[in-house]
Amino acid sequence: LGKSPEPMHDKQNERDHRELRIDKVGVRGLRFPIQIRDKAHSVQNTIATIGLFVDLPKEFKGTHMSRFIEVLNAHGSVVHVENITGILHAMQRKLNAATAHLEMEFPFFLTKEAPVTGMSGVMDYTARFDATACGPDIDFLLTVKVGVTTLCPCSKAISEYGAHNQRGLCTVQIRSRKAVWIEDLIALVEQSASSELYSLLKRRDEKAVTERAYENPVFVEDLVRNVAVKLNAHRDVTWYRVEAENFESIHNHNAYACIEKG
Repeated sequence: LGKSPEPMHDKQNERDHRELRIDKVGVRGLRFPIQIRDKAHSVQNTIATIGLFVDLPKEFKGTHMSRFIEVLNAHGSVVHVENITGILHAMQRKLNAATAHLEMEFPFFLTKEAPVTGMSGVMDYTARFDATACGPDIDFLLTVKVGVTTLCPCSKAISEYGAHNQRGLCTVQIRSRKAVWIEDLIALVEQSASSELYSLLKRRDEKAVTERAYENPVFVEDLVRNVAVKLNAHRDVTWYRVEAENFESIHNHNAYACIEKG
């Protein structure tokens, strides 16, 4: 008869004597196929960079990293947004944790038509989910990063002709009573800037976009306030944080503003 293998030592379950709990421990930088809700096409397939974490009580030396991957793969070869709550609770059970965290950042794609010619091009945005289970309760945070054009009101007011403009990035984070479409959040930001961005513009389109921005000058302060006003009017949004950063075209620094409802 063959000799049965000796049990391997479980180093992670050894007692730690430093008496310090760890808030979040786990795996980060894992890329995985996901399927998310798409307002126009029902679903959209993309790839997310994922982080999975739990709390670690002070008595344990370490966590079991492989169990995070087991939990994720147990939900199939594609993660659906609807699986997030199940993944969090599965981590709590499998790792004997009071709290579990999931972070998921991914490119989100929209097909946009140029304003005059109507020619179509695909635009990419960055979206992110941060979800936490504390006992049975779930906290869900949606983040969307939207590139925009801003034209400086001061430059327009003091210049005999022209005004400096630049590309900016607006980052919006929200908590809401009901799910909010990523597309609606993108549109809300784009409506708050001097102009939205496009992937494909012919000359007539470029003329229209340039003139639209000139007619609608927006400071970085205006951008965050414009977004905040729209979010204040949204009946399902309970909390938000809006950040805007302009990559200035005539300065060697960026302009920045932030506003939070808390």
